[in-house]
Amino acid sequence: MESRFATPVDMRASVFFDGPEAPARYSRFWMLLVLSAIIASAGVVADSTAAVIGAMIVAPLLGPIQGTMLATVLGDRANLIRSLLLVVAGAAVAIAIGFAIGLTVTGDVVAATNSQVAGRVSPRLIDLLAALGTGVVGSVALVRRDISDTLPGVAIAISLVPPLTVVGLTLEAGAVDEAFGALLLFVTNVVAIIATGIVVMSFYGVNKLSAVGADAVAAGGSRAASLRKPAVLLISMLIIIGIPLSLTSVEIGAKSIIERAVVEVVDDWSAEAGWRVQNIDYSSAELTLHLEGPLPVPDTASLEAALADRGVDPELVTVVLTPVYEVELGG
Repeated sequence: MESRFATPVDMRASVFFDGPEAPARYSRFWMLLVLSAIIASAGVVADSTAAVIGAMIVAPLLGPIQGTMLATVLGDRANLIRSLLLVVAGAAVAIAIGFAIGLTVTGDVVAATNSQVAGRVSPRLIDLLAALGTGVVGSVALVRRDISDTLPGVAIAISLVPPLTVVGLTLEAGAVDEAFGALLLFVTNVVAIIATGIVVMSFYGVNKLSAVGADAVAAGGSRAASLRKPAVLLISMLIIIGIPLSLTSVEIGAKSIIERAVVEVVDDWSAEAGWRVQNIDYSSAELTLHLEGPLPVPDTASLEAALADRGVDPELVTVVLTPVYEVELGG
């Protein structure tokens, strides 16, 4: 009966780019990376969730990221360097493709006009938590053959290439802050995969089977790799990443409280004035509300006073009033 656990040789073959099959693996990696970046960029520009999900499934970046993790656990310096360079080079290519596609479209692809961008430029602590959980699943799938079929789901959940193409698209649009946010989301996911992978591999005792070469592993090498330095490095990176994620979470939470207060006040005010809210624009720091109703245009002084009473600065709120003329035909 075949064991449900993969051997170190199997795991190396899954994620390392070495041995006689290396040329074919490199060719497949770059082909899939370019295609996934094109699909992701097109999906983001078109604001198509289906296309972006398709790009996540095709994207091959999870392999070298897990290779970085496994090489760290096994103490394989050559494959560690090779995998890290592949991650960095792949990320740079995906960003470049996003930038190039941004040059071909009319208008800027930014958070204010695109929900796919908006969902990836303000990472929060909850995104780190999701990445950690997904990283655990991906690492367990690498160790256990009986759940390896979950890897496509991991690829979708961890979202690697779409944030990179968003970096390129927003850089082309001149939105540097949004590009930094999307890059932070990518780095968060990468660090989470590596950190959780090291923990999972240690739990399964993979580090005790460490040896530099694949042949040595197959022969039953027993030199355990020291995980102290990489563990300290990864914990430090998680703390560093956690700082901007925490700030973003606090900022978004405070903004949500203000938005709820504004909506409640405007709903009450518009109902009294006989007007109705048509749209609320949350995309910028300033909240813009579009209302329409019959003449005369209502006085906004009472609205300003109500907002101030709720602790909201009226200068952060813009109200667009559009009169509506209703004509009854055939009367």
